[in-house]
Amino acid sequence: MFLAASFVVFVVYFANVALGAFYDAAFVGDVGEMLILFVATIIFVVAILKKEADRKNKNGS
Repeated sequence: MFLAASFVVFVVYFANVALGAFYDAAFVGDVGEMLILFVATIIFVVAILKKEADRKNKNGS
């Protein structure tokens, strides 16, 4: 779930950057881009940590 959410947030970031680069129609400013990328990174880290915890619990360590 978190991995999919991270992907969705990153797609929003990428779409904003692509629109700004090709069509000069970015819908979020510089600070907004930074915050969106930060949120995508945090969600991705949470997803990886949850997967690691699940793997440890599965192995019994």
